Amino acid sequence: MVENIDKKPIVVPWDYSPKAECALLHAIDFALALDREVILVHITKDAIDNALNVERLNLIAEDVMRKYGIRPGVIVRTGNIFTEIKNIIAEYDAQLAVMGTHGLKGLQKFTGSWALKVITGSKAPFIVVQDKPTAADIRKVVLPLDFKLEERQKLVWVKFIAETFKCKFYLCYIENSDQLIRKRTQANISAAIKYLESNQINYELQRLAGRDGLAVETVNFAQSVGSGLIIIMTTKNIRFQDYMLGAAEQQIIANEAKIPVMCVNPME
Repeated sequence: MVENIDKKPIVVPWDYSPKAECALLHAIDFALALDREVILVHITKDAIDNALNVERLNLIAEDVMRKYGIRPGVIVRTGNIFTEIKNIIAEYDAQLAVMGTHGLKGLQKFTGSWALKVITGSKAPFIVVQDKPTAADIRKVVLPLDFKLEERQKLVWVKFIAETFKCKFYLCYIENSDQLIRKRTQANISAAIKYLESNQINYELQRLAGRDGLAVETVNFAQSVGSGLIIIMTTKNIRFQDYMLGAAEQQIIANEAKIPVMCVNPME
């Protein structure tokens, strides 16, 4: 049960896995930096298990309080994980969600696709993590840009991250051979630079080689500069086969470098 939530909380989908524990540690870091509360959210298939899960989550919350001085709220709901987490985010007007996921190797690929299905459509961005927080904190953030108009929507969250962590942003792009795509990409780059400069945000522009595609080269570049976060937009109308085969953002989300990824969903 969550009581007296008077600020925009940080939601952590909880399934008792080590990856969920990693997400909680990241969420605690964000909560302390933003002065926000954390809510652990567990979705059950049968309401008969709800009382037991509330008890288990309260024990976890008490342990977190002892260790970190912040006590997460607890929500247990019965329903579909792909819709119920988004419903809770909307209900509590959450600032963001932090979720753990596996990479794309073997059967874990399906876990990655599930993560993308949970993320898309949420009003709040998701920060997807694969490991515990490291010394590479959010001081360097990579911002890949392509030709899609909705790319500009993530600039609001760039400002949010910049004001919170005083970080440097690395704008990266691939120069496409198609004239129209190249023109639209350059328009997005110009808009991003104008926004960053008007808000006095430190940045650097980097053209990527383009041999391996924007997803792969973004991750490689982020790793080369020691980035602690990548910010991406999800696909507006993602197809079923993208969930199963791996949309470009899924490749970034489940990157082998295990860099946290902030996923912003396009809005109308």
